[in-house]
Amino acid sequence: MQEILLLEDDETLNRGITLTLQKAGYRVTSAFTLAQARNCFENGTFALVISDITLPDGTGLDFGAQVRRAGSTYLIYLTALDSEADIVNGYDTGADDYITKPFSLMVLVSKVNALMRRLDNQEAQKQVMTSGAFTLNLGEMKVYKYGQELVLSKKELQLLVYLWENAGRILSKEKILEYLWDSQGQFVDDNTVAVNISRLKNKLETEEISNVRGLGYLWTGKVTKN
Repeated sequence: MQEILLLEDDETLNRGITLTLQKAGYRVTSAFTLAQARNCFENGTFALVISDITLPDGTGLDFGAQVRRAGSTYLIYLTALDSEADIVNGYDTGADDYITKPFSLMVLVSKVNALMRRLDNQEAQKQVMTSGAFTLNLGEMKVYKYGQELVLSKKELQLLVYLWENAGRILSKEKILEYLWDSQGQFVDDNTVAVNISRLKNKLETEEISNVRGLGYLWTGKVTKN
């Protein structure tokens, strides 16, 4: 669950935004002044900061600049300052979005969701799984053996990821079918899993995919995720 820092001095609005974002599945830390927000930011880890600009103890633009200098935290300004110059200035200080008051809470949630999806995609692209001679780049969905790319079908790649994510655990034929085929409403016969396992083993040229008779399949090698 991603955590959001909300800086808004209007207590009623702050509470309304907080409750809405919590219902959308986010953790929210609320601040009402720049001093509170700076303290929270310096002592926490946040995926997103939502900040007003006109505040009782200063300007949110200064805080936004601090957020931007700190790294990859997303920044949304939420403010009544709606002139073209204000909006341009907000983006120039590093805002990822600029929302003017009055605004729709549902639109705010949609914009937050969009930023979080971008964050999830960035994290996925950084993830690399390794097992022995094999390397799997989850962002590119490509598999390498001793540095040489192997050509796998989409289903074979998905099957390998599923085996690796459950390395050392036996996956029944039924679980594999449900994960890769049945959930999409596709018709498959009883040999589908066995055929795809066989093709995957042949392409990988490995015995690390083990058939546990009567129970299912498992990847016997050690898998690490970076």
